[in-house]
Amino acid sequence: MPDAYKQQIKDTVGDPRLQIAIYNNTGRLVENRKSVVSTEALPGYQGLRDQGHAIKKHTLDHLDHYLELAEKNITARGGKVVYARDSAEACEWIAQLAEKRGVKLLVKSKSMTTEEIELNHALEKRGVEAVETDLGEYILQLNDEKPYHIIAPALHKTRFDVADIFERKLGGAREVVPEKQTQIARRVLREKFLAAGIGVTGANFVVADSGAVVVVENEGNARITSSAPKIHIAVAGLEKLIPRAQDLAVFLKLLARSATGQPLSVYTSFLSPPKRSNEQDGPEEFYLLFLDNGRTRLLADEGKRESLYCIRCGACLNHCPVYRKIGGHSYPWVYSGPIGAIITPQFMGLAKDPWLPYASSLCGACAEVCPVKIDIPKHLLTLRHEVTEMRTREGQNRLEKLAFRLWSYAMRHPRLYESLGKLAAGAAPNPANEAWIKKLPSLLHRGPVAAWLSERDLPPSPAKSFREQWRERQERRHNA
Repeated sequence: MPDAYKQQIKDTVGDPRLQIAIYNNTGRLVENRKSVVSTEALPGYQGLRDQGHAIKKHTLDHLDHYLELAEKNITARGGKVVYARDSAEACEWIAQLAEKRGVKLLVKSKSMTTEEIELNHALEKRGVEAVETDLGEYILQLNDEKPYHIIAPALHKTRFDVADIFERKLGGAREVVPEKQTQIARRVLREKFLAAGIGVTGANFVVADSGAVVVVENEGNARITSSAPKIHIAVAGLEKLIPRAQDLAVFLKLLARSATGQPLSVYTSFLSPPKRSNEQDGPEEFYLLFLDNGRTRLLADEGKRESLYCIRCGACLNHCPVYRKIGGHSYPWVYSGPIGAIITPQFMGLAKDPWLPYASSLCGACAEVCPVKIDIPKHLLTLRHEVTEMRTREGQNRLEKLAFRLWSYAMRHPRLYESLGKLAAGAAPNPANEAWIKKLPSLLHRGPVAAWLSERDLPPSPAKSFREQWRERQERRHNA
């Protein structure tokens, strides 16, 4: 693991205020979810999970068909579909459209996909201002931070943190009341909505048989973003497709319950291509940008394709003991928690951050709560296996392989194993000799032993081994 992430994790774990914020907020989301997915609240919940899994599997197994169907229906209604191979291509296309239309201000609703491609920074370099309109995202944009959580991007911020950011960036009196902070942001953002030439949204789902883009939210900002500016661009990963409107009912029952513990989000918008001649409201131009960015590489692997089933609810983050301890900014990319640990290496390449699949206790809580039944622990183990193979090819695991061979030999020879155990016990720390214990990390300040001792205490060896104790116990029984 790079030193920067080690330090970030250490700082997060050592910050009591941050620890309380993470635990309280994720804990609240966990409790909210429990109240709406119980057998009493929703008797058919497990059946819905099975349906969601099956629909996602079918769609991705026939993705070419549904992409063509969606494009056909969107084009027939006056919209346009654009395909981008990677982040650079997606950002370039949006920047060029802004330049062609003379747009200098663009508003955005919450979208993890646009965070993934770092759209704001790309547009800023081209002289186009991109403003986040989701309150949490807007707070983080002002403070130049990436989202801390898939659903609650500013989960780690207290109202006092927000007050400091608003005072520093927006001016005016310091305000710590959340309702008044919202009013401050609203006044600024209303002006941005009215002046923007382009509105960019994400897409929770794209319905192939109608071409509708479905956006789920709680604030209403996505609805304004998609309707007030003259141009609307929806950016969606290829995996956001579902076949029919009937399928949408399944996912709407799953998404909000898993994300925030609501039976249904406050706003569910069905966004279609440009307004017709007899309509007063809506954009004059509509574009749906389908993003690949590593998705087709993952799609080609049937064993890992399940990773693309994710509907970005964030439930796995809320239940993950590792995420709840190290926080969202300890992960290298925009996707954090268990889902980030499996899709980041697969989207970005395993060699980039090979430590990610190990950022898990494999407790299985993520798979237990996933609304579409992604077996995250299985994929983590698969990736760990691939990391080991990669390191072996690069010659990094030769010492480890030798150690395991020696261990295997010792385990198959009981007398040798017992003798080695006695030697190890004799060399182990003695609680009566504290000076030696203190010197141990400095003597072994590099390598696997040091890595182990840096986070754990090495307990003193017992006076007798298990084998010795077992023999004595058997002798006592025999003599009794």
